[in-house]
Amino acid sequence: MKRKQYIFWSIILLIFTFSGVNAQILPAEQNPGDSLSLDWIIQEVVLHHPVVQSAEEGLNQADAKIGLAKSGYFPNVNFSAGVNTVGPVPSLDIPNTGSFSLFPRNNINGEVSLMQNLYDFGKTDRNVAFASESKKLAGQSVKKVKQQMAVTAIQTYYSLDYLQEAVRIKKEQLKTLQEHLDYVQKKKETGSATEYEILSTRVRISSVESQQLDLEAARDGQLAVLNTLLGLPVKTYHTVKSDVEVKQPVLANDTLISSALQNRDEMQLAREKTEMANMHLDVIKGQNKPSLNFIANGGLKNGYIPELNKIKPNYVVGLNLNVPLFDATRTKYQLMEAQSSVETSHLETEITKRQISGEVVKNETNIDAASKKVKQATLQLEQAQKAHSLAKVSYQTGAITNLDLLDAATAVSESRLMLLKAKIDYAVNIYQLKASIGERLY
Repeated sequence: MKRKQYIFWSIILLIFTFSGVNAQILPAEQNPGDSLSLDWIIQEVVLHHPVVQSAEEGLNQADAKIGLAKSGYFPNVNFSAGVNTVGPVPSLDIPNTGSFSLFPRNNINGEVSLMQNLYDFGKTDRNVAFASESKKLAGQSVKKVKQQMAVTAIQTYYSLDYLQEAVRIKKEQLKTLQEHLDYVQKKKETGSATEYEILSTRVRISSVESQQLDLEAARDGQLAVLNTLLGLPVKTYHTVKSDVEVKQPVLANDTLISSALQNRDEMQLAREKTEMANMHLDVIKGQNKPSLNFIANGGLKNGYIPELNKIKPNYVVGLNLNVPLFDATRTKYQLMEAQSSVETSHLETEITKRQISGEVVKNETNIDAASKKVKQATLQLEQAQKAHSLAKVSYQTGAITNLDLLDAATAVSESRLMLLKAKIDYAVNIYQLKASIGERLY
């Protein structure tokens, strides 16, 4: 009895353990084996992919640089203490008076020093502004990375969507061919079909089975890519919800290009880089400005005449003016480098503009072509289905051969695949156009 109870509770424990493991693979609303939606996949990739998280770390680094730049507004405070033994001790002999030491043998000193920048002609302000601008650049880089990962997720999703639907179509084609084979075998038993018809049908079945194996292998490979994006074990099995209905942006061609130049992350980054190059130039121009500092030291030490060993309070207060006179031409060449960076950033901005304009026109052209292909594939499928229906009737009446009927059935399956591919290409091209005009995909 005790052994049975032990086995029972062990099984219960294993069930809960494996349930906990599976629950960690995906959130409760999406478990392996479920049909994953495109929106969910995009959000998971954008939120949790290491590439995005690495880019977001750039914001923390930018905050640290801002804090470092602002440290120029605050005083530097140091504490120091020490005991030094001097030997021989300098002494002074005075006739008829005697001799006395100029310094104690053991010198004791403890002090707190403070240095506060009073005025540096805007050097600290420029450094803070430059660091703040670098954070804007880091934030824009995060948006760009998220957009790129969203595009990758969309392409992976639709590739998997096509492959899993193509496998399903091939399975249906095999089912139809198998039904036809059964029908031909029954006809052969009655003497109204030949062995050649049976063999030709089996050849078609074998060919479709080979195509199905290729599609299944490609599907499994694409599923591994999706799992890698989601951070799941590569062999985790699930399907995606088929979604090929995507609305095309309704904008004129010139409006599309202007929208892209205004909203694309690449253009935002180019503008930020230009701004940073100009600010860096200002920082270089100001680094040889004078600086005025307040200095204060206070503490305890010995060595005061006449009681050399007595420890007394002491202090120093003053102003320190630092005026750079010659820096071995370093600033000269740094200015040349900074000015070249400004010019380079302007040229890169122009290159980016041209690339974006070309992408918008290309994607818009691809959408038009994909839309026409959808219409052609739809019409072709309708014609193939009608031809197949007529072929079945003609075959039953003996007007056409078995090969003609198989060709008609194959044409239907191929037309369905072509229509599926055309619809997916159309949807992918719309997303690419949205990305090219700067519309957020996440």
